[in-house]
Amino acid sequence: MNSIQKATLHDMAALTGIESRDELKSFFDSHHIGYKKALTTLQYEKELRQLQIQLVKMQQWVRDKKKRIAVIFEGRDASGKGGAIRRFTEHLNPRSMRVVALAKPSAVEKGQWYFTRYVKELPNPGEIVFFDRSWYNRAVVEPVMGFCSTQQYETFMRQVPDFEHMIYEDGVIIIKLWFSVSKQVQAKRFESRKNTPIKQWKISPVDERATQLWDKYTRYKQAMFSRTHTNYSPWVIVKSNVKKTARLESIRYVLSSLSYDGKNEAGNLINPDPTVVSRYFRSIEQLDE
Repeated sequence: MNSIQKATLHDMAALTGIESRDELKSFFDSHHIGYKKALTTLQYEKELRQLQIQLVKMQQWVRDKKKRIAVIFEGRDASGKGGAIRRFTEHLNPRSMRVVALAKPSAVEKGQWYFTRYVKELPNPGEIVFFDRSWYNRAVVEPVMGFCSTQQYETFMRQVPDFEHMIYEDGVIIIKLWFSVSKQVQAKRFESRKNTPIKQWKISPVDERATQLWDKYTRYKQAMFSRTHTNYSPWVIVKSNVKKTARLESIRYVLSSLSYDGKNEAGNLINPDPTVVSRYFRSIEQLDE
């Protein structure tokens, strides 16, 4: 047995003998581990597990009652959408759940009604679909980047409330989440992508332009909220400067929005923090203004 293995076994033995918070703090200090950060991480992992158990219960209710749930994740680049989706889905049954992240439209799709390729991805009875970006590409990303014409944009903005009302009337429950991240935090996350080998696949030329076109994004984002926020399909703002908080609170919001079996037993666990997650209204404070 080498010295590293011996040290690890010694540390494990020491941990099992800890009986108080002060002893735990002393152990962390002796190993140069941030005490508060470690406790925060442990609390996060505990809450995440409890919420994921509720997500499993919710999915069973969706399957049993043949519900159709569409959860839309939107936000600026590096706002934390992908990480949140992974925490939503990592323990769900893949047979009745899908993540949809469509590539740019093909030549054939460009000639079709804009919503056609999204209609094909809507949930079947008993299924939850998580959209990692959605038809709302045409509300913000496409006009900002010049990927659609003014006429295409205006047509979309007129049609989307009716489109969502039709699928709502057909029984689809739509939950629209906007992950709001500040310009400073976005810049830090872009830098992290450049410096972290396992994150470099996320880097794209759009990242730099997203920073340069920040104000233009803001204008189109605000127009999207004001023109597509409805009673049957409201926008929900998730402040996502702190990724772990955004993940927990977005899960809480989704759970609190559905009347799944066993929900009452969860108690305060699924009550979202209104300072982190709230429905859109014009005066709401957003991080990505």
